[in-house]
Amino acid sequence: MGNLLEVDRLQTVFHTDEGEIVAVDEVSFQIKPGETIGVVGESGSGKSVTSLSVIRLLGAKGRIAKGEIRFDGIDLAKLSEAELRHIRGREIAMVFQEPMSSLNPVLTIGDQIVEAIRRHTSLSRKEANRHAIDMLRKVGIPRAEAVMNVYPHTLSGGMRQRVMIAIALSCTPRLLIADEPTTALDVTIQAQILELMKRIRDDSGAAIMLITHDLGVVAEMADKVVVMYAGQIVEEADVFTLFREPLHPYTQGLLHSLPRLEEDVGEERLYAIPGAVPSPERMPQGCRFHPRCAAATERCRREQPQLEPIGPHHQVRCWEAFGSRQKRNEPGPREEKA
Repeated sequence: MGNLLEVDRLQTVFHTDEGEIVAVDEVSFQIKPGETIGVVGESGSGKSVTSLSVIRLLGAKGRIAKGEIRFDGIDLAKLSEAELRHIRGREIAMVFQEPMSSLNPVLTIGDQIVEAIRRHTSLSRKEANRHAIDMLRKVGIPRAEAVMNVYPHTLSGGMRQRVMIAIALSCTPRLLIADEPTTALDVTIQAQILELMKRIRDDSGAAIMLITHDLGVVAEMADKVVVMYAGQIVEEADVFTLFREPLHPYTQGLLHSLPRLEEDVGEERLYAIPGAVPSPERMPQGCRFHPRCAAATERCRREQPQLEPIGPHHQVRCWEAFGSRQKRNEPGPREEKA
């Protein structure tokens, strides 16, 4: 099966008073139809900018400096804004992190869903209204007809997120980008939203690009995982391999910081990765993770590693991971390529 989305060496920059800064650097990944890819990392790692780059919602100060974003063979980076409007919302839809900042507070729920449907289809207003009610029912909203006439502030956070998903899916997109779709929701509602997204994916065959910092959500939803740090991909693998054999120290730190049921309460403090993600204006030389890495060597401080294959469907950006493999008398990444 061919790829639905291919991001190839994407570099996204933003203009500031001090000049241009690179927010996403040399990012490449692929998504197949019906596949869910989880993009994980701390705040400031470049996850959301990557997703916004795909649909080119970067604002006036952001731009794609290099790379290609091929959707079904078409490079979105080269399309005009008018051409993009035919793809956004219809072929690619996005569920944003905070529904209250995405929904218009002075328009009813029905008006907002109907507007999205009529913008991308030839349905009449009456037909679009009927379709909107069906979509609200599909995402599990009770009394759908009544909800059509209410305003966003009257709904709970979970209901507003369901409305956002209904809007995103109203034109049957082939790719759904979900940016932290369960943030600020309680665990019961989170589980309901994730189950809803899985059911929609299975029923429609849509691919999902899931942006999150929650590895529990990734384990529940994703087929493949991309780990980002400081604007770069540091590891990519299928979900089983990543949780079973994480190779990058950053990935290992993220997994180690998860609370475990088998540990006694109060036995030890929850692990935290020391330090913070570097600012794009002050990226360290060499490996960008080395100031926070206990295994860093002089080479890590001096040279930046590339993202290299280190096994079937597994890539990593780490000198230590390459060296550990060679110590086990296994072929290194560059030897495998040869």
